[in-house]
Amino acid sequence: MKRSLGAMLAIGLAGLQFLAILAVVFSSYVTSERALIKHSRDLLRDVGINTIEHSKGFLSPAQGAAELAARLAQNRVIASDDAELLEQLLFQQLQIAPQFAGVYFGRHDGGFVYVMRTPEGPGIFRTKIIRNKNGQRTVELIWRNDDFSEVAREQDPEDPYDPRSRPWYIKAQDLRTTIWTDPYIFFSSHQPGITLAAPVLNDDGTMRGAVGVDIEISMISDFLSRLNIGEHGRAMIINANGDVIAHPEQILLKTRSADGSLRFSDISEFGDPIASAAFGTAALAGNIPVTRETPSQFSYGGASYVSIIMPVISDTLPWTIAVYAPEDDFTGTIEENRVENIWLAALVAVVTGAIGLILADVIHRPVRAFAVRTALISQGEVAPDAPAPWTYRELERANDALVQQIVARRKAEREYGQTFNMASRGMAQLSPDSGAFLRVNSRLCEITGYSADELRSMRFIDLVHPDEAAVLRATPLPQGAEVAMNRELRCLRKDGAEIRAATNAILIRDGSGRVLHIVITMDDVTQARRSEVQIEQLNRDLSHLARGNTMGQMAAGLAHELNQPLAAIAQNADTALLMLDQQAREDAELHDVLTEIESQSLRAGEIIRALRGFIRKDPGARTCFDFAALLEQTLHLVQAEATEGQARIVTDVEADLPPVTGNRAQIAQVIVNLLHNAFEAMAAQGGDRRQVTIRAGLDGRQLLVRVEDTGPGISPDINLFSQFETTKPAGMGLGLSICRSIIEAHGGRIWYGTADDGGAQFSFTLPLRPGV
Repeated sequence: MKRSLGAMLAIGLAGLQFLAILAVVFSSYVTSERALIKHSRDLLRDVGINTIEHSKGFLSPAQGAAELAARLAQNRVIASDDAELLEQLLFQQLQIAPQFAGVYFGRHDGGFVYVMRTPEGPGIFRTKIIRNKNGQRTVELIWRNDDFSEVAREQDPEDPYDPRSRPWYIKAQDLRTTIWTDPYIFFSSHQPGITLAAPVLNDDGTMRGAVGVDIEISMISDFLSRLNIGEHGRAMIINANGDVIAHPEQILLKTRSADGSLRFSDISEFGDPIASAAFGTAALAGNIPVTRETPSQFSYGGASYVSIIMPVISDTLPWTIAVYAPEDDFTGTIEENRVENIWLAALVAVVTGAIGLILADVIHRPVRAFAVRTALISQGEVAPDAPAPWTYRELERANDALVQQIVARRKAEREYGQTFNMASRGMAQLSPDSGAFLRVNSRLCEITGYSADELRSMRFIDLVHPDEAAVLRATPLPQGAEVAMNRELRCLRKDGAEIRAATNAILIRDGSGRVLHIVITMDDVTQARRSEVQIEQLNRDLSHLARGNTMGQMAAGLAHELNQPLAAIAQNADTALLMLDQQAREDAELHDVLTEIESQSLRAGEIIRALRGFIRKDPGARTCFDFAALLEQTLHLVQAEATEGQARIVTDVEADLPPVTGNRAQIAQVIVNLLHNAFEAMAAQGGDRRQVTIRAGLDGRQLLVRVEDTGPGISPDINLFSQFETTKPAGMGLGLSICRSIIEAHGGRIWYGTADDGGAQFSFTLPLRPGV
């Protein structure tokens, strides 16, 4: 990728300005943000402290009033058994403290005086008095105005209320001190509240009764709703059991239990999802209440929040003040300023970039002229010694060095180009990644038959024979080596002809060892390889000829020597037959033996004469004969060898075959040779099933003979009909070659293949008698 120096100078100058302004903006933003977040945490802490103090101030009058009433009753300043006087005292306490929902006194005998505010009924206050005298229990309800004047009175004999069974009475009796109950929803007003109770004791420490105060804590929620915690901040009070008992939105505090009664919402199910995200996990993990102030940060809905959890108000009131607020309520303004400052920085960067571009163009002008002149020199359009334009002193020295390098490089390229193009061997440059031709010389075009343009659109692997291409594809480039390949390859020319090419590949690397390209050299050695094969074949033929001449001489001598005893055997057998015929008592078995001796001696003579004729290239006497009869006679000759090799011979000859023309001895020699080879192949393989099948039948105007065995078959790498080619360790390789010569001399053809059961199958044809 090419870059302009002028553009880089302009972009660099504008970028530096932009980065500098951004650094100032972000530094100011981060500093301000940290200060505001610290301020927000301090604000949340102040809210928590104010809420604690307000809650204490809200509840402490109730404790003082209850304890005062208990002391008055305990010291008998007022008669706790005088319901009317006690009602007046409790009425006064209720008027003094507006946060009180009701004040009451429960006696140890079940008596009860309760003064409460009531939103419904004939009066604004209602008193319940329960008396137990002489075993008689009465329940009386009285409604009064603000001046204690009576409005209405009635009896309620169905009311079963007993103060001694209430949790506040039982707890005060057990602890014998002022107690607070857990917050709950009042049954009558459906408002959140809490009960405080103080015991009244006799002189001997026994329980006389208990004074209680019901306090509505909804005013604390009103207080929380008036707090200014940013724009969207909230404060709440969480009881030790996880219930939210005060919140700016009081409607979220209450929920219904399974039995239909009202209860406080737990923080994990609270209707304020941000509060649940802020404090629900801590409450479920048992981390609320806390022993010290716990500030934290959290995210919800893609926004960041700050929060704080305060320690409990007191041991008797295990309430936790929790406050949260969005960070944007405190940092939103500086974020808006940050965006404006970034746009300002961008504007400054654009202006300075434009100025820098003009300045860079002035600075870059001599550099551009230097670059243009260097390019022209490299292309040969300007002489290296031509006058140079004005430039910087440093560039002038660099120009001199660069011009020298260009001249030297052009000289080296010219010499390399001449060597490449005029080389007597085919040469090419290949891509190291794809193997595509990058550059080729004319000699390579002559070797492959392709033009230079055609080769540049091909890959080297496209020239290689498919059998060798797979091997090359699987061979990676050697790491660190300079020679990638040095071997002889089979290649295909454009016309499809196969050639042999001695190929050498060299890796050209740069200074870091990365392969730049591959240089291939190719020599067409096809003709040289053909000449080598012809020379080798000629040498073998001369050697075989010498051996053949020697064998011919030996065979001629043997034939001459054997003919005389064979003639004597035939004459003696004939004489013996004549003598046997003249005897009065004829021995048939002896007659058959002598006849067989005469027949076989004559046949042996014919074989020797045929062998001598073959050696002299004499076709021998050819007659028309019955092939089935010849086959039967020939099998007698090999029966002993078949028995020794535990081989079974099966014949399948068509009936009424016409006569064939040929030399009976030579055809018998072919059959014997093929049977002999089959016996040896099956014996070498081993196995129980050893069978040779001979089939004969018509094939058009020829006789077709097949000899099949159950041996191991024939390797496709061997040409059995070539002279001196053999699969036997001690064989000479002449048997099948002689068979082919005999069959071809008779005008037939011989070949081999694989039988159906995997063994060898030899087939040959013989001409039928003329006129058939």
